[in-house]
Formats: sequence, C-alpha cells, structure tokens
Amino acid sequence: QVQLVESGGGLVQPGGSLRLSCAASGFSLNDYAIGWFRQAPGKEREGVSYINSSADSTYYIDSVKGRFIISRSKDANTVYLQMNRLPPEDPAVSYCAASPTDLTHTWFDVVALYNFWGQGTQVTVSS
Repeated sequence: QVQLVESGGGLVQPGGSLRLSCAASGFSLNDYAIGWFRQAPGKEREGVSYINSSADSTYYIDSVKGRFIISRSKDANTVYLQMNRLPPEDPAVSYCAASPTDLTHTWFDVVALYNFWGQGTQVTVSS
C-alpha cells in the first residue's frame, strides 16, 4: 500500500521549533520530489517548502525563508522540515506530498501536481 505518513507536529510556544517528518511506505520516496503544505481552517492549502528528488534544489515561501530547512534522507526514505522561530499563528495541519516530476519554483506549490498526500499533522504555535 502506497502511503505517506507525517509526524512531528504538536503544540509549541512562539519562538520554538518543531521538526516534521514525512515517511513513505510501499514506494521509494527517493524517486519523488516532495512538497510541504499547510492548511488552516477555512483557508486554502498553501505550499511552504519543496525539495527535488536529488536534493539539490529547494524552495521556500518568503515568510519562512531563513527559519525553515527542508532535507531528505535516502536511507531512511524520509523527508524532514525543520521549523525554527515559529511565530504565533492559527493552528494548521501540515501535509507532505510527493510529485513524480521535479518542479520549478513557479510550480512547486500547485496542489494538483502532487500524486500522493499524507494525512497531515497538526501544528499549533501558542503560548
């Protein structure tokens, strides 16, 4: 069964850090580009970060540049999103998604270009 599973979400205080993981089962994540998205209640799903299949190209939206780091472990078949200096914001669910095609900066946040999605992990930044 092809599956993506996110983990690492939770409640963190403003200024804190979380590391999200995206693990694959049933297929090799190494053949896919991976995007991280987030969605707050009542809002559209937003692309946050991206890493291509060979891990030599990464993208971030402006609001997280310098604070988030995306990486991947081929051995672990997992992609990570290190989130630092988190600001207070509405709770959101973070999702990882896999695309069979490496994407350019213009397209990395297009939901329809990703074939597989995880179930999401809740991230809440609050004091």
